[in-house]
Amino acid sequence: MIKILKYGEVENKDIFARVVPKVDVSGIVADIIYDVRKNGDEALYKYCEKFDGAKLSSLLVSKEEIEEALTLVESQFLDILKKAEANIRKFHEKQKRNSFIINDENGIVMGQKVIPVDRAGLYVPGGTAAYPSTVLMDSVPAKIAGVGEIIMVTPPGKDGKINPVILAAAYIGGVDKIFKLGGAQAVAALAYGTESVPKVDKIVGPGNAFVAEAKKQVYGTVSIDMIAGPSEILVVADGKSNPSHIAADLLSQAEHDKMASAVLVTDSNDLATAVQSEIEKQLPLLSREEIARASIDENGKIIVADTLMAAIEISNEIAPEHLELCVDNPFDYLDAIRHAGSIFMGRNCPEALGDYFAGPNHTLPTSGTAKFSSPLSVDDFVKKTQYTYYTKDALSRVARDVEFFADKEGLTAHAKSAVIRIEE
Repeated sequence: MIKILKYGEVENKDIFARVVPKVDVSGIVADIIYDVRKNGDEALYKYCEKFDGAKLSSLLVSKEEIEEALTLVESQFLDILKKAEANIRKFHEKQKRNSFIINDENGIVMGQKVIPVDRAGLYVPGGTAAYPSTVLMDSVPAKIAGVGEIIMVTPPGKDGKINPVILAAAYIGGVDKIFKLGGAQAVAALAYGTESVPKVDKIVGPGNAFVAEAKKQVYGTVSIDMIAGPSEILVVADGKSNPSHIAADLLSQAEHDKMASAVLVTDSNDLATAVQSEIEKQLPLLSREEIARASIDENGKIIVADTLMAAIEISNEIAPEHLELCVDNPFDYLDAIRHAGSIFMGRNCPEALGDYFAGPNHTLPTSGTAKFSSPLSVDDFVKKTQYTYYTKDALSRVARDVEFFADKEGLTAHAKSAVIRIEE
């Protein structure tokens, strides 16, 4: 049963406790990465058989497999995928950055170019659930950014096939190549390249502890979006909220995995006890009851604060991945929220809306990193290059300043390179 904690009556470490992975997988991941770097495709086929139970003849998903998948997915779901893609595109188009140029001083030109990465790698989880939503959330911003080639990896089933809904989403999202790969070995293949898998410049997308650790270890060889921890939801709700709605929203996150975190912060004791009871009613009805039960019992909590603003301050300290603000007039409180990956406003905006359909990205900072990082966006798929141009006259006006500055740092060659041009 989810626990109820009264803020101010229990220690803060209980209020703000985070889910901590119980197993260190860094050594296993390092060995897998080394093996893939050394042995390439041979290692990938080996791990696919070992971890996924699939004996493959090719890692690359063929055009025929994609065409077959499109015939296997219901037309209604294809239509929904297209609607979701349009919503995601509409939101992310607003994130596009423009290059700029400054030439308002005689003889001086400065500027910045915004350039997409040449090749991006998308990791799409498999395992206990399929996530076509992640395919769209990762591929659409990459396409908008102008990435030259989008490579997707996702683990196959034991039959060596990819779930058709994943392939359909990849087709709609404009993915260029898809490989039957999962786990740390997939991340290693994207980072270093193999005979079949192209090396990418950036890897994005969530995964399990092995995937997260692999992304951490290859960072520097490639760029990554973030190190994703267990999924989180925090609901700030007042006493007028419907307890069955709040319970359903908490369970929507708890069913992701046993390490997921579902938290309610409220100023109402009555709501707290009603939600606790409602969770117990709804749990047996879930298809993933065992997973959700473990998440709720181990990591779930209801925090009772004195006021709604105190509840928001608790939320700011936790900095959740998903924040639901279940109150009247939610925009009155928006400025008070400083740290959250994505905010769902009002009583009719469940977090699931953002997972699938609304448009804002669902690849979000977890584990409190919303205090300093942001959701996946078009920015993740571009880089900036700056440039500077000076005429000789423009340089002559500032060369002595540069020389003086360089001398202060003891870098006489720097100083000389500036003044030699005006002393000729």
